[in-house]
Amino acid sequence: MSESNKRTAEESVESNKRADYHGKGIAQLKPEYIVTTGTHTREQVDDEEPTTDRLDGMNGATKGNGKKMKKKRGQNKNRDNRQLKEHNVLCPKLIQGDLTNCTFGDKCRFNHDIDAYLAGKRPEIESTYFAECPVYKSLGRCPMGYKCRFLSSHMESGTHKLLTKEVNNDNVPIYDINEECNHITYEQKTALVKRRFAFTKSDTVLEIQDALQQEYRDITETKEQKEKAPQVVQREKELQEKRNRQKELQLQFKDTRYFAAEKKPLDLYRKKILSPLTTVGNLPYRRLMKQMGCDITYSEMALAVPLIQGQNSEWALAKCHKSERDGFGVQIACSKAWQAAKATEALVGNLLNTPTNGINEINLNSGCPIDLLYRQGAGSALLDNPARLIRVLNSMNYVSGDVPITVKIRVGTKDGHNTADTLVKRLVYETDVAAITLHGRSRQQRYTKLADWDYISTTSKSLRDNELAFNESEQGKDARDKRQKRIQFVGNGDINNYEDWYKHIEDDTNMDSVMVARGALIKPWIFEEIDAKQHLDKTSTERLTILQDYSRYAMEHWGTDEYGIAQCRRYFCDFMSFFHRYIPMGICERYPVKLNERPPNWIGRDETETLLGSTNSADWIKLSELFLGPAEENFIYTPKHKSNSY
Repeated sequence: MSESNKRTAEESVESNKRADYHGKGIAQLKPEYIVTTGTHTREQVDDEEPTTDRLDGMNGATKGNGKKMKKKRGQNKNRDNRQLKEHNVLCPKLIQGDLTNCTFGDKCRFNHDIDAYLAGKRPEIESTYFAECPVYKSLGRCPMGYKCRFLSSHMESGTHKLLTKEVNNDNVPIYDINEECNHITYEQKTALVKRRFAFTKSDTVLEIQDALQQEYRDITETKEQKEKAPQVVQREKELQEKRNRQKELQLQFKDTRYFAAEKKPLDLYRKKILSPLTTVGNLPYRRLMKQMGCDITYSEMALAVPLIQGQNSEWALAKCHKSERDGFGVQIACSKAWQAAKATEALVGNLLNTPTNGINEINLNSGCPIDLLYRQGAGSALLDNPARLIRVLNSMNYVSGDVPITVKIRVGTKDGHNTADTLVKRLVYETDVAAITLHGRSRQQRYTKLADWDYISTTSKSLRDNELAFNESEQGKDARDKRQKRIQFVGNGDINNYEDWYKHIEDDTNMDSVMVARGALIKPWIFEEIDAKQHLDKTSTERLTILQDYSRYAMEHWGTDEYGIAQCRRYFCDFMSFFHRYIPMGICERYPVKLNERPPNWIGRDETETLLGSTNSADWIKLSELFLGPAEENFIYTPKHKSNSY
């Protein structure tokens, strides 16, 4: 074959390759990085806000006898996240080596023989990136003591004495680095569990709301006069006494903004905001984001009722790192006003007056699309019942002290039936919310289509128009002193690079800022791009450094004992389920890549880059071993999504 014919044939193959992989919804890569062999393809699912494992457990899905089970696909609900139990358990009182701490003495069911415990303990972690205990190196002491999987780095080999330092390796006092805020004490939690916490403000505001609602019920109610039993007469007498009290409240608070109160100023203008992210938006990840330039962070969504009941799993979500204290919001979800009021009062009452308080706002999630919450009337179901949503927000505002209340909404619940532009009018006139965040998709749409930024702009204009009209009205003049001067408006959806961020802010002057969600999971340095106003293509080495920082923060948060390392590995893999989706700029033929575009099978510019882009969860575990040591043979990890969240 002549050289020209050979070149023509090669060009034909390359042209066919381009045609095959440059279809709609496909990221355009340079041909030399496209892999045509192999059967694995990158699929697409629609879940940006996956259900938490807590919610999956509430769902109670079981096998029905005689029923054919559906094949697993899409989101993997009821994941098996069981962690193996230690067989050789050291007494918790002896973890730091003080043999006099245990009050149970010989009756204690745990191991008191430190030599025997150390002899039967699992081998120490051999980590490529951590030669010594990262917690001891950072803090000057390790809270896990003898249970630490890096024990030799802070224990004298001959005497088994645990080592501590007054300062860390960088001469910073201990605990000045890893301070975590918003801790609830055992006594406070017990008061909630045993129903001893006094929900004084909640009871008051709920009584006011009930009185105002009862007035409407009285107007529409038709009474029939007939002979009644004595018990009924007594009951009606008691009800009438209650109604008399309600009428007094109704006369007192009718036509007033009973929920209005002065709040701390909330500044979101042009701030770099990270969206609340269920499961993956944990404290170590948010700490990483603060390190990479984020201004405002939010907790994972906490459910109101478990907060009221004092459940550990929910109160743990309210914790934040001290680096977040200047801009941290706690997000809650609920279906009724009493839940919102009591959860908010519990948060404020237990955390606000502590030295380590880190709550700048409390955010109501009325945009969550999860079916379980929607069926309960929470999340985006509140958009279908604006009157209830308003009662929820007003009850929160009444009990929150000086902490501002904000709300996150969607364009609506159904495709083609957007309601946000009319809802914001009621939020202006009937609530005192400090900020509104709008996700540019409906609940029904989920994440299969691009966010509707044109409608987000329509809603922001509606907000400003109604805000102006309200401020000029008599009602607005009366409320002006106590409410925020301007309801801040934040757009959300499909922000994947600095160009998207600046475009939406500059195109819409009615909008204060833009919130970033998946884009910050796939490309954690997106806030650095926003500051630099340029695309940054991190090398595989730089991306490994990001994973190293995440692993260190995870171990400082969950611990370096056997259980803590397993937790770190599980959340590391959850993070990788998004992080692997980054397509290096250097292999792209067209950049930036849209969030809903998936690439063909590709290889990176080096082996590590290829590994970092793997869709195989076994490779994520392999990557975790660089930082957390070899995984146990029976370590269980099931990805949240079969197709890894494209």
